[in-house]
Amino acid sequence: MNALLYSAVVVIWGTTWFAIALQQGDVPILVSIFWRFTIAGSILFLINRWRLGRVPLTWRDHGFCALQGVCSFSLNFYCFYLAASQITTGIESVIFSMAIFFNAINQAIFYRIIPVKRFWPAATLGVVGIILLFSDQWAAHRVSTSLALGVGLSVLGTYGFSLGNMLSLRHQRRGLPILTTNSWAMCYGAAVAGILSYYLGYHFILPFNPLYLGALGYLALFGSVIGFGAYYLLVGRMGAGQAAYTTVLFPLVALAISTKFEGYQWQSHAVIGLGIIVLGNCIMFFPVHHLRRSRLRFLPRYRR
Repeated sequence: MNALLYSAVVVIWGTTWFAIALQQGDVPILVSIFWRFTIAGSILFLINRWRLGRVPLTWRDHGFCALQGVCSFSLNFYCFYLAASQITTGIESVIFSMAIFFNAINQAIFYRIIPVKRFWPAATLGVVGIILLFSDQWAAHRVSTSLALGVGLSVLGTYGFSLGNMLSLRHQRRGLPILTTNSWAMCYGAAVAGILSYYLGYHFILPFNPLYLGALGYLALFGSVIGFGAYYLLVGRMGAGQAAYTTVLFPLVALAISTKFEGYQWQSHAVIGLGIIVLGNCIMFFPVHHLRRSRLRFLPRYRR
């Protein structure tokens, strides 16, 4: 089950970068975010009522769902969209890979959960590999206000995503269904984006553009409903730190799409980076003492 969820997150989130790029244009960022999570939250509510019925939440739970919505389904995406206008998505992917470290640190702070020792070298190898994959894009940028702003926004959005992970873990520790908390959180996130859009005077009418609407539907259904659902299930099953290792892998999917549709050229440093990422996966997935005992387990749990 973990392997299926893990693969789904990597593939789906690896393709959402291209879908987000198709949404760039005349539609304000906040309006795109509003419609994406309005659609996704509505779908989740319908599924939740069908599968679980009405699940009551306390006012305190609603407050934490609202915080999760702000962190995971609105303002963090606003940061990522703004950053995309300043730096390339490749650099953004590298920075987003820092979620593995933010999650491990935040999990230790909020829940006193310490990751297994092999997590740190595996995660470090993954990030180093991603940096090598996109080293030409890093080298193409000079230190400037635009680059600093793009990097800063990406880091801020990534940290917001990590805080959302901690809030989802809090819900699951209280026995609250992921379907219920995610549907409320997405709707709260959409409400925040909608209120800000209204205050700024943006129009909510979407253009009749097949590419934009297709990307919106994909981001809402696959990127949000299925992708976030699978990811938060992983957070609950094996911890936020190890679940966030998907953020190191899904840029590879984005890179494959770029190779197919955008003419990305593989260089020697990119091949080396890919090899380092594979090595990091082997360390994480197949620890030596498990191989000796012939009892392989996919992504072992955290030690408490």
